Amino acid sequence: MNPRALLRTSVASSSRAFSTTARAASHVGSRPIPIPAKVEIQYPTSSIDPELPMASEAGQRFVEVKGPRGALTVPILPPIILDPPAAGQPLEVRVHDEEAKSHRSLWGLTRGLLNNAVKGVSEGYTVELRLVGVGYRAAVEPIPKVFRDIQASIPRVAKPASPGAPPYVLPPLPKDRLNIKLGFAHPVLIDIPVDIKVTTPAPTKIVLEGIDNQKLGRFAAKIRRWRKPEPYRGKGIFIGDETIKLKEIKKK
Repeated sequence: MNPRALLRTSVASSSRAFSTTARAASHVGSRPIPIPAKVEIQYPTSSIDPELPMASEAGQRFVEVKGPRGALTVPILPPIILDPPAAGQPLEVRVHDEEAKSHRSLWGLTRGLLNNAVKGVSEGYTVELRLVGVGYRAAVEPIPKVFRDIQASIPRVAKPASPGAPPYVLPPLPKDRLNIKLGFAHPVLIDIPVDIKVTTPAPTKIVLEGIDNQKLGRFAAKIRRWRKPEPYRGKGIFIGDETIKLKEIKKK
């Protein structure tokens, strides 16, 4: 083929669109959120200017979700449109511009956060951790009063909230802690946040319960960090149904 013709063919093919299908709406964000009868939601202004900075006072909106297990606050960023539904109807989340990539990314994120909050205050979340290893065991115990007095005597300062996040409130001081033996020369002591319930139905099993799915996951990761599962003997702290593929130990 003539080199010039080949060049024209390659340029034409490179400029051709990969797909002629219209861009679809967010598969996650467009799903309606069922609202149980026992859950109350306080809605902010349904729609504001999407170009407002989320750090500005005019660009900050929050949804208060209350249920039998507690209350949670979810930030709603300017590109999101949130129309209060009629009684008994599910909540639908919309955005100003479905073609804008930034709007679509916030669409699914906001819908997921709202759905997690509704489920958390109505049903709650549970995370199980398994201790696998000889001598590994865990127990919940109260923090000795002398250590609680020391914690109370240390001044605490509320950290500034992130842009668009609800105002940060200092949590109450913890009263209980996890005492975990993981093969170290000392026990591992982890203070338990007040809004998370921790039980040990068996010496090698830890159960976390709470209404905030993100906070529960962060606390589970904090515990797991002390003994991540290792691939040679399969020992460590496993979250839920987590498994690890064992490797063969090389012999010298």
